Amino acid sequence: MSGTRTERLDRLRLKERVSVLVVGGGINGISTWRELALQGVDAVLVERGDFMSGASAAPSRMIHGGLRYMENGEFTLVRESLRERNRLLTNAPHMVSPLPTLIPLGDRRSGILSAIQRFLGGRPKPGPRGALIVKLGLTLYDLYSGAGKAVPRHRFFGTRELRRRVPALDPALRFGALYYDAKISYPERLGVEMILDTEQASPPALALNHVSFDGLSDGAAILTEKVTGEKISLRPDIVVNATGAWIDITNGLIAKNPAPLIGGTKGSHLIIDNDALRDALGENMVYFANREGRVCIMFVHLGQVLAGSTDISVETPEGVRCEADEADYILASVREVFPGIKIASEEIVFRFAGVRPLPRSNAGVNAEISRDHQCEWLPEQAGSPPVLSLVGGKWTTFRAFGEQAADLVLERLGRRRIVSTQALKIGGGKDFPRDAAERKKWLTDLAALDELTAERVSILFNRYGTRVAAMVADISRQGDEPLASLPAYGRSELSWLAAREHAGTLADLVLRRTAIALKGELSLDAVEEIAGVMAAALGWSEQRRVAEIGALLSHLEDFHGVGRATLEHRNRRQDHVSVEKSAHEPAVRKRQMS
Repeated sequence: MSGTRTERLDRLRLKERVSVLVVGGGINGISTWRELALQGVDAVLVERGDFMSGASAAPSRMIHGGLRYMENGEFTLVRESLRERNRLLTNAPHMVSPLPTLIPLGDRRSGILSAIQRFLGGRPKPGPRGALIVKLGLTLYDLYSGAGKAVPRHRFFGTRELRRRVPALDPALRFGALYYDAKISYPERLGVEMILDTEQASPPALALNHVSFDGLSDGAAILTEKVTGEKISLRPDIVVNATGAWIDITNGLIAKNPAPLIGGTKGSHLIIDNDALRDALGENMVYFANREGRVCIMFVHLGQVLAGSTDISVETPEGVRCEADEADYILASVREVFPGIKIASEEIVFRFAGVRPLPRSNAGVNAEISRDHQCEWLPEQAGSPPVLSLVGGKWTTFRAFGEQAADLVLERLGRRRIVSTQALKIGGGKDFPRDAAERKKWLTDLAALDELTAERVSILFNRYGTRVAAMVADISRQGDEPLASLPAYGRSELSWLAAREHAGTLADLVLRRTAIALKGELSLDAVEEIAGVMAAALGWSEQRRVAEIGALLSHLEDFHGVGRATLEHRNRRQDHVSVEKSAHEPAVRKRQMS
């Protein structure tokens, strides 16, 4: 049972007591809440911003085992990550798909001595990896992942074949290794779909975004509804702190001088609209170590090139963004691999950053800090509920992390697990067509039932998977009028998302329920038009509509490098309204979509 935001808030006000309060609506908090709710536990999830709006919105869009983690001896983590990658390929096929990954190499023997030193506990300086050490790593990687089943096994290329496949590569790169991991098209949407699934499967489950946790008072959690400032009291039996990089800050609201658990590092990425780079990459991700030994990646994501990332220690997770020097660093790394490709500053259409919630460490190099996950109970205090903190973790392992945390909570509650999520399909991955022929029939049958073209249904399917069936039925009743400023999206489509997917602000819809901003498609006209659609769907006043536009414009400029001048310039572009370069989303004709 989900209902409107008003209905969810009414249910929260009436609760008084709850078995578990999960604080933090990122991917790990959502996963833990889902695990508990599916076991029949009375669980409430609160997030002070939007769901999936922190580090969960800033991953490299990879679902992977972590090839480089083997250099640190984290073989158990790699095995777990690969199992979870394979599960996501099955459970979320509408978003997670195989990603062929090319490692360009300059020689055969580099990195062998460093690998031996690291294996023996030393801390050698980061440096390049040669073909022999990469071959060893990929052989183990295939073994752990069961390659040949979920994804193909790795291959190696010599200079001639590498030049044929990727002619734009730096000539100094003489060998290439090709292996497979996976990518995720809409990571923010996956978390939201998990919430929607859980609400349907467990009607008592309650999740609210834009509700902050302000600490405990006499054992009761004090919550604040962020739009109105209303205070709500809720008495939990257990609190799960899933606030990621904010864990220490949240624990500080609960206990006096809690031991620090987090040593976060910032990862920044660029979204680049450059035809030469897009063509050079093709369907492959390029995964390489730059001159500093830092692993960098680039691949085509939803029609643009995603490039990253950095790994910078930060004192606070508040207000992080991709700074100019980080953008320069990423572009310099790209030039190391493709020296002949020039990227203009205006071709950076979006940038984003997040803080990895890594465990506190004295590692000399940030890349050596473990990406594994662990749970820590705070020392208990009289009159306060037990508090479990979720420390570390990588995006790929969210299900396993949530399972681990939930099992600890279940043990504390004296309850047993009754449902496993290992094979549980997520959102639009349910009843997903198994192959191209089945997909074509599925789409044709769906289009025949409604008044949309097969082309339009296919586009919606690529965005939302099998959830499109419910959306299309609703759109057909309402009419499928396209946005004047962005014809690839329909007014009824966006209204459906706003009303049914916990979107509380304009930024929620533009940045996380869709990829409009990330893909560089957002213009000032589109901001105005989308705000009008959302205002009508949610009953906003004109004052609220104007305020939401202002808040979004400020956020885009402050955190994503997209200023008002850029958005105004896009008003005058003609190509962005009719061309979608992504292989996932074929071009939409400039026409009435109904």
